[in-house]
Amino acid sequence: QQSFFPNSAFLERHISIQRQLADLEKLAFVTEGDFDSASSLNSDNLDAGNKQACPLCPKEKFRACNSHKLHRHLQNLHWKVSVEFEGYRMCICHLPCRPVKPNIIGEQISSKMGAHYHCIICSATITRRTDMLGHVRRHVNKGETKSTYIAASAAKPPNEILKEADTDVQVCPNYSVPQKTDSYFNPKMKLNRQLIFCTLAALAKERKPLECLDAFGATGIMGLQWAKHLGNAVKVTINDLNENSVTLIQENCHLNKLKVVVDSKEKEESDDIPEEGEENFGNIKVTKMDANVLMHLRSFDFIHLDPFGTSVNYLDSAFRNIRNLGIVSVTSTDISSLYAKAQHVARRHYGCNIVRTEYYKELAARIVVAAVARAAARCNKGIEVLFAVALEHFVLVVVRVLRGPTSADETAKKIQYLIHCQWCEERIFQKDGNMVEENPYRQLPCNCHGSMPGKTAIELGPLWSSSLFNTGFLKRMLFESLHHGLDDIQTLIKTLIFESECTPQVSFQFMHLQTSTKEYGVFIKTTDDTTTDSYNAQGKRRNNDKPPNLAKRLKTDVILNILPFYYNIHRHSIKGMNMPKLKKFLCCLSQAGFRVSRTHFDPMGVRTDAPLIQFKSILLKYSTPTYTGGQSEGHVQPASEDTVADTVEMSVNDKAEASGCRRR
Repeated sequence: QQSFFPNSAFLERHISIQRQLADLEKLAFVTEGDFDSASSLNSDNLDAGNKQACPLCPKEKFRACNSHKLHRHLQNLHWKVSVEFEGYRMCICHLPCRPVKPNIIGEQISSKMGAHYHCIICSATITRRTDMLGHVRRHVNKGETKSTYIAASAAKPPNEILKEADTDVQVCPNYSVPQKTDSYFNPKMKLNRQLIFCTLAALAKERKPLECLDAFGATGIMGLQWAKHLGNAVKVTINDLNENSVTLIQENCHLNKLKVVVDSKEKEESDDIPEEGEENFGNIKVTKMDANVLMHLRSFDFIHLDPFGTSVNYLDSAFRNIRNLGIVSVTSTDISSLYAKAQHVARRHYGCNIVRTEYYKELAARIVVAAVARAAARCNKGIEVLFAVALEHFVLVVVRVLRGPTSADETAKKIQYLIHCQWCEERIFQKDGNMVEENPYRQLPCNCHGSMPGKTAIELGPLWSSSLFNTGFLKRMLFESLHHGLDDIQTLIKTLIFESECTPQVSFQFMHLQTSTKEYGVFIKTTDDTTTDSYNAQGKRRNNDKPPNLAKRLKTDVILNILPFYYNIHRHSIKGMNMPKLKKFLCCLSQAGFRVSRTHFDPMGVRTDAPLIQFKSILLKYSTPTYTGGQSEGHVQPASEDTVADTVEMSVNDKAEASGCRRR
């Protein structure tokens, strides 16, 4: 129901927007669809004895009554609580203009009518008066009047074309705001897309062609990059449940000269024969169905899950039909729950108990891997983690699938609980076994439970307790990034390689630059990857070679693993002391006989197999007192081991006393 105003530049507004109360009363005489003649009615008709209905209330809410009662109703219920703007009054409306979710009470359905306001500028419906005032005020601050705003909205802005990795993609307006568009495109996830591309490129060297699935296509940018750069090595399927997104994906396929296959029928542009100078890079199958249904119906070699938020609802379907030695990549963007900002959500989605620690990013990665491992074990499949990355906007986990109950049992054994000391940040995974331990605090290397009052440790998990990186696969990813010119992720992949080997970056670069300079200046040795050597191009074991025992291979992986998690040198700094530079501290730990490397999880984090007490001792040994001029470059006389240990223990006690009131 709308009203026509001849003095407002022929703009239509809702009937709840009027200049005077008399104009609102005149609408009671006008039948539905005849509001154009409302101005021809005079006030004499208001005194008629016929009953009149409220034009802003449904018949169930306000029955027809006499004119004086209707006047009182309109004045008290609608006019007094209206919002004024440029001579118009936006009255409150009770008509079913705004959809309200019905409430089921017993066997009856009660539909409560929602009162709301209609904005005179953008025709939005606002429920509260205070929100309506703020809504209009924002329009005024932006300079959006009824003339300029309507003129701008009449001409719909065209879709913008972006370019990423030599792939053109057409995006809708407000493409970076999920609430305002159906096809969401986040430019900040470029690093994520390049990591997944290198993963698929490395897998394509093992066997081809690969059946690949982008379960949540949106604009289709990821699947387009796969098909355009890998060609006939992959058979790409892009899926999305939204019809507008599917249409946009098809347009982007034609934009990149790719053929679209929909429901096994080839759908091309108007000209079947490509023009001179054009080139068709491959075919892409576009589907419109629920991701769980699609993964139940078809088998794939590579599946990428990137829903908006958590991906736990799609893991069971992903592992149901994934082929042996296939790869599943999972991108989780529910950072608030994984990074311990919403702990109740993490318990609800992942069944995991977490708190905010210094290693919270690696904790988030191990939570996602544990959820993936449990989903694979339910389908009698095991996993091998190729790499796990946790950055500011997402957590990416890439695993290889190993079929069989033996692999599933070995995978399930690697999901354990973690004991975390809240005083000194020491941590250790619980020992295997079903017997109840009398004193779990004995498993921790620290002595905080004996020296501090109350309970000092908490139990976190369940978490993935094994390795997070496969060194051989990461080296092959580095080669693919060099081959395809993806310069943005080369530094990250190198950091992952150093972290997986727990090797200082300086010595690694020196060794490999001296070894070989044929492959883009980086020595790539793929024979370290145990999964590549034992399988042929079709993904099966070689018949002429004896396959390595799975138990021995898993045992070797455990031996190569370092202690999980890392230490932040700022978190363990000594009060009144200036810390050494991070590179110098890494060299000091290496000279002390410990394995050490930096980590991508934290720019100031140190991954090492040194115990925390030794970590703090070396940190104190090479720190300088603040009052003696910490900026001097001279070597400080090292303290004795007894003095260092006493100082470290005193530092822990000072931190415990400082936070004692908060913990009690």
